[in-house]
Amino acid sequence: MEQQQQLQHFSHPEHPLVFNQDDGSFYRCRGCRELVHGPSYSCKECGVWETRLQKSCAELPLGLHHPLHPIHPLILFSPQTWSENEQFYKCELCKEYKDVYAYRCSRCDFNLHITCASLAPTMFAEFHHHPLTPVWKWITFTCDLCGKEDKGTPYLCHLCDFWIHGRCSIFPQRVKNVRHKHFLHLTHSSLEFHQSDSRFCQICVEKLDTRYGLYYCSECDYVAHLDCCMRFDINLLEFRDEDEVPEPNELIDSAAYQVKKSKVGVDGTQIDTEIKHFSHEHDLKLTDEVLNDQKCNGCARALLGPFYSCSQCGFFLHKSCANLPKTMRLQLLPYPLTLIPTKPGEIFQCFFCKRGCNGFSYYEKVADINLDVQCTLTLASDILTHKGHEHQLFFSTTEYEQTCTSCNSKTHDIFRCTICEFALDIKCATLPHTTRYKQHEHPFTLCYTVEDDSNEYYCDICEEERDPKHWFYYCENCTYPAHPNCILGKYTNIWFGDTYTFGCHPHPLTFIEETEDSHECHDCGDPCKEFILQCVQCNFYIHDKCVWGKKKWF
Repeated sequence: MEQQQQLQHFSHPEHPLVFNQDDGSFYRCRGCRELVHGPSYSCKECGVWETRLQKSCAELPLGLHHPLHPIHPLILFSPQTWSENEQFYKCELCKEYKDVYAYRCSRCDFNLHITCASLAPTMFAEFHHHPLTPVWKWITFTCDLCGKEDKGTPYLCHLCDFWIHGRCSIFPQRVKNVRHKHFLHLTHSSLEFHQSDSRFCQICVEKLDTRYGLYYCSECDYVAHLDCCMRFDINLLEFRDEDEVPEPNELIDSAAYQVKKSKVGVDGTQIDTEIKHFSHEHDLKLTDEVLNDQKCNGCARALLGPFYSCSQCGFFLHKSCANLPKTMRLQLLPYPLTLIPTKPGEIFQCFFCKRGCNGFSYYEKVADINLDVQCTLTLASDILTHKGHEHQLFFSTTEYEQTCTSCNSKTHDIFRCTICEFALDIKCATLPHTTRYKQHEHPFTLCYTVEDDSNEYYCDICEEERDPKHWFYYCENCTYPAHPNCILGKYTNIWFGDTYTFGCHPHPLTFIEETEDSHECHDCGDPCKEFILQCVQCNFYIHDKCVWGKKKWF
């Protein structure tokens, strides 16, 4: 019997749809939104992708008697057909709103997507050895895979008495997650675990019930919720076997400088006293000199302890920053990070803490993101040991916002304790343990509990009250407490005062934080309020973003 060559379809009454025997256009079907790979119908007059339908979707019956709604017939409709604006209805089976054709009873407001209404008599899932049969009855059940109680039509394995949601059948047997170096395998029985095991998902750091489905690495005893793992799933085709999975937190190249001079320390170790660092044009010499109100050009933090300095210009590097590896890998990111110095006068936003920084950046080219030095080193492991808490903290990522114990801010990414309710966001986790404040003669130390039992706690800089539950900086010599923001400034990871030469002006320009007078920018004409390059010789002002042609990110 010959195929029907034309079809008058309810979704496109203007013209008939013409049959295409072998459609290789790779448009999406208007009915189910799947890619069209075979026979299809489309309108040759309009030539728009909205009219293209797979043969199976185009020839669906306009009415349907379905066992889930036996009292009334269901009518096929398109979200665009009977309304000027698209209107989506919640499917009673998958519980989702989708831009697909659906069968609907308008009397009862009962809806089934065509992909749910035409479920096959049996279904096979990657993670189960037997066929699963739909139960065409509306019942309350607990899914043996996700562990959630629901009301609907489950799929059942009669041999195993195994019940699951239809939507849970799509979980793959094996995944590669960016948070772990090995492949993870789906298990949905307690064979691997004792039922009383108290386990935590190592992605969200919340309790995980081992009686239901989870992703598991037997080599590392690593477990994760099904949904958490799929949120960080990456393409399996990139990996042929486990030997080719890159090791996370790997220091690929540590040759950041050449040694010019060195000496042997008291303990017999080599001390590099003069180096040529890749980020700077001049040689740098090691010194212990105390410099107030100066910052490291690498991490943009206060200069403490031994550091390298340039005798020809105001360039400084902590000894630890000089030793930073030029390339790193993190568990949280699938591609390597490259250490790069920031261009003069330029500021980037750290992907994780969202703070501005003009120090060194660890750059990830594929996603085009930057991380500051402190965040990169802190996130080198998903386990954090911090002086501010007695237990180990685990890096947690959730879809909902979590609250930091130290500052009360809310974020999706946080370090959490599995023993108590303590949580620490990345900003507080990277606060310096010791720092300096302007011309104050002593260093300040980060404190985690109040300094006395007076019940009255104030900041000696802003003179406003302090929350006794929040961390603060303290000079013990002077009994001088202060808010972290008051000590570190509004822009923790940015240093000001350096002078640069640009093609937009004949004289050197000094990078300053803000001005009270709000001078007019010589490029865009807007007032210069903060992040300004200033020429003191000729009253010239220009925004840093105007020099680089970039928008401010924070």
